[in-house]
Amino acid sequence: MLLLVIVGYVWWLSGRVRRLHRRAEAATAALDAKLVRRAAASAVLAEQLAGPCPKVADDLYAVARAALDASEAEREAAENDLTRTLRELTTLVPAPLQRAPAWPDVVTASRRVGLARQVHTDLVRDARRVRAQVPVRLFRLARPHPEPAYFDIDDPGLDQVPEACADPLPASETA
Repeated sequence: MLLLVIVGYVWWLSGRVRRLHRRAEAATAALDAKLVRRAAASAVLAEQLAGPCPKVADDLYAVARAALDASEAEREAAENDLTRTLRELTTLVPAPLQRAPAWPDVVTASRRVGLARQVHTDLVRDARRVRAQVPVRLFRLARPHPEPAYFDIDDPGLDQVPEACADPLPASETA
């Protein structure tokens, strides 16, 4: 009877480990998609700012392109550069930003990156915590799964949003 209870517990724990790792992988994929969407929206914004602010637009486009083209090892640094550049935009060119149709998309994408990053961090923490449990290590239940890694970037939220862009969704889309 005791052997049956131990086998049942190990089977349940194995399923838990598998589910947590799948969720962490899904969160990584979702975060990656949100980062790509933000970089693409930033590139579109750079194209729209090319007329009124060509130097700022060139810099933004280069940073957005670098974030899109970055390898895994360079990804965190590239995303941090993009975050800093977007924050600087609100102080450098507030008036052209208010007229740029892509700015609300960048704000929305940045907020979604922040949320996806928080979900990803929580799931990676949970997966790592369960990997550290003695029964999981003893029975090597996490061995078939790669260890999830944190994605450490600055908070992508844009603090200073021009008033015209404070609500990124038009009223017709929120109803």
